[in-house]
Amino acid sequence: MAKKSMENTGHSTGNIGPEEFSGAVGDGFPGAAKSQVKKPRRAPIPRVLPAVEREEQAKPVKKHPEGTCQLWLGLVLVGIVGLLSLISVFYTPYDVYAMDTASRFLPPSLTHFFGTDNYGRDVFSRAMTGAGFTLFVAFATVASSTLISIVIGLISGYAGGIVDEILMRLLDAVSSFPGILIALVIVSVMTNGNYTIILALRIMFIPSFSRIVRTGTLPYKDAGFVRNARVFGASAPRLLFVYILPNIFPILLSSVVIGLSNAILAESGMSYLGLGIQPPIPSLGRMLYEAQNIILRAPWCALAPGLVIVTTIAGFHCIGEGLRKRYL
Repeated sequence: MAKKSMENTGHSTGNIGPEEFSGAVGDGFPGAAKSQVKKPRRAPIPRVLPAVEREEQAKPVKKHPEGTCQLWLGLVLVGIVGLLSLISVFYTPYDVYAMDTASRFLPPSLTHFFGTDNYGRDVFSRAMTGAGFTLFVAFATVASSTLISIVIGLISGYAGGIVDEILMRLLDAVSSFPGILIALVIVSVMTNGNYTIILALRIMFIPSFSRIVRTGTLPYKDAGFVRNARVFGASAPRLLFVYILPNIFPILLSSVVIGLSNAILAESGMSYLGLGIQPPIPSLGRMLYEAQNIILRAPWCALAPGLVIVTTIAGFHCIGEGLRKRYL
């Protein structure tokens, strides 16, 4: 009878849905419990992640043990020089400008850690102050160069076409000349001030940093998460500085840290030639120049600034390489 009644109503067991089947069971068999009928579970909605986020979840962050050692070694070396430079702003064992003819050419001792020069000035105090000025010039140069390079590289990589060609050819023209030569010309033409060297050295780093940013922008400008943000109305500056720049920042950071060591070396070379920090303000490069005439009689006058330069450059190189090996 049940089968015949189902045929009369025009239904078949193969066409009954879950809800209809439960109703039929309830109607046809009043004694059946409704709790025995299980409704089908809805499948969970998968979360769609941006391409970059999926990559980060797929592959773990590389932690190279050698990179960790280099990173910590660099932080220690730079930290020592940076701490001495910071202390020199408030305190130095001796006045860096005071001359004492009775204390000329004193060797290193507990009283004068790096000895004294031909004017009786404490070399350790002058090295502390000179390192501070050198670090300031290096940081100011690299920071300003990085900001300009980020704008140029992002626009060149994102816009493409004629804009990319024009910007890249201009950078190629600047790169065709030696950076030190351009800096010498700029310092010679402009007023020979203490911080004119910052503008001169800035030209050296803009082409290389801009190419790094441009190369990092190209893979991301058509990425899925960028296209999604563009569909939802994100402006071009927001796409560049919020979505693309954070993804290329690790690569840029490693290059910027190594650029600091190059800036220190360039500033020391310019000061050695008399085109950097002008006397009587102490500078590591200027101290090397002044020590070359007395290097046989007082070699510590050249060893002290040279040791500070080598320590600082090696420290920044270790930090840059450590960041690259550990996180890239």
